[in-house]
Amino acid sequence: MTAIFIHHTIYMDTYTKAQWVLRIAVAGEFIGHGVFALQQKQGWIKYFEATGFSPEQAMTLMPLIGALDIALGLLILIKPVRLALLWMTFWGFWTALLRPIGGDPIWDFVERWANWGAPLALLLLVGWPKNIREWFK
Repeated sequence: MTAIFIHHTIYMDTYTKAQWVLRIAVAGEFIGHGVFALQQKQGWIKYFEATGFSPEQAMTLMPLIGALDIALGLLILIKPVRLALLWMTFWGFWTALLRPIGGDPIWDFVERWANWGAPLALLLLVGWPKNIREWFK
């Protein structure tokens, strides 16, 4: 019985460590990108243009997107809310996919798989929700 308890304690400790590594990684990615967006990173205008936005619209949207990214990054450090993680998964995938859409090599998309893979992995570790209410926990 003691061996089972010790094994369970070690497993939970490893699980908790893995969850924290992913929380920090996801937060870092979103906070970092958020700061670039608040700074209105000029190199990103082509990604907005590739999806039909003007440079002026890009400059207006970037700070809004940046503020949301930073808020989500901080939220994940406080509590890994499932709905936020789902959004971060889709947003990370979309922004990675924008690289080849905007004219960059496909490898710029491949290189950014962790941008959507890390939030998805954290969502799976936290647990896929069984009902609508669990998306907000």
